[in-house]
Amino acid sequence: QVQLQESGPGLVKPSQTLSLSCTVSGAAITTKYYRWSWIRQPPGAEKEWMGHIAYDGSTYYNPSLKSRASFTRDTSKNQFSLQLSSVTPEDTAVYYCARDCSNVGGLMCDYWGQGTQVTVSS
Repeated sequence: QVQLQESGPGLVKPSQTLSLSCTVSGAAITTKYYRWSWIRQPPGAEKEWMGHIAYDGSTYYNPSLKSRASFTRDTSKNQFSLQLSSVTPEDTAVYYCARDCSNVGGLMCDYWGQGTQVTVSS
């Protein structure tokens, strides 16, 4: 059974960097050909796929994030992480980590974390 668990601060000040981690159990993040995604859902809006870090450490970012996002990983902890710089209140959302997502006819992923609320406010 694959499980993902997000962790990180629930409150971030404007202009600071949001940092979240996702701990994976039941599967190694280095297993071919998994892709580990970050997704967010602002209040009253649809989910937005932010991008992924693949089994080999390669990354792909949603262009809408305008180079503010960075994905890293710690294979010794079986974790991958998100850093989002220069946050504004518009970055307030529930943030999810997930595995192997597709966006054909709606965003679907094989496995999801439970999500964590992040609020950007001074």
